[in-house]
Amino acid sequence: MKKILMGYDFLREGFAPLEGKFEIIYPDKQLFTKQEIIERVKDADVLVPNFSFQTDAEIIDAGKNLQLIANFGVGYNNIDVAYSTSKGITVTNTPSAVLEPTAELCFALILATARKVAYYNHELHNGKRLDWSLFGDLGMPVYGQTLGIYGMGRIGQSIARRAVASGMKIIYHNRRPLDKEIESRYNATYVDFETLLKESDFLSLNAPASKETFHLIGEKELRAMKKTAILINTARGQLVDTQALVKALKDKDIYAAGLDVFENEPKIPEELIGLDNVVLCPHAGTKTYAARIDMEHEVAKNIINFFEKGEIDKVN
Repeated sequence: MKKILMGYDFLREGFAPLEGKFEIIYPDKQLFTKQEIIERVKDADVLVPNFSFQTDAEIIDAGKNLQLIANFGVGYNNIDVAYSTSKGITVTNTPSAVLEPTAELCFALILATARKVAYYNHELHNGKRLDWSLFGDLGMPVYGQTLGIYGMGRIGQSIARRAVASGMKIIYHNRRPLDKEIESRYNATYVDFETLLKESDFLSLNAPASKETFHLIGEKELRAMKKTAILINTARGQLVDTQALVKALKDKDIYAAGLDVFENEPKIPEELIGLDNVVLCPHAGTKTYAARIDMEHEVAKNIINFFEKGEIDKVN
């Protein structure tokens, strides 16, 4: 019987399809340490890491029988994919399960930052006296505004669908334009990166972490944006130069930011704490019970189909 090493104490419900077909090893506590993974992966056929666990060459080398790394998450920068490939190990991810919940949180951040929901809530809960006058503590509109999307893939398009329903205009930047049929679905216009920065009232980042996207948004890019613009990042923390963003928020170079991801998670830079023009979330894009179960189902599907020669969400 093939052996699956679970790197985290996942819920059992979503992995029910694996029961009886595989030997499944879970940690006794929340997660295995790296050393524990190295010791236990030696005779495992499949490793299931969560999206924050770094699966490096040392772990891969220890997996003498390892055939598949089935990542619990859509992003796979936690896995040395190139080294896995060189060792003949397949890597999969969970792109479908994360689609709608991530888009939901992105749009929640758009509303929370623009309409100052988080700020109002915090101030009222802490007994602060807000300005209840007609023109005090004003927020920004959403309806009629331009949403710029960097990375108009499946998640980007799901965000666009919500934005169009809320009366927003869509511009986007990809490596290459989408098919005209997809563009017309959202009345979306392809623009170059400089135009995206200049014209977006809201800029949503929806690209994977890579050498090309590292610090995609830095001091230069933030200064190119409108002073009334709002930056939303539900992709990866490495896309934004944190220190440049802190400076831009303090200097009011942009209006606000909504962040679900950070460069050194779970550590959040102290400079961001307490700023009233930034909304912070703990990488919560898929943080619902239903989404977690769906992700487990997708991991299970990838494992079963890998060995039964079916369709998988292959990364490499």
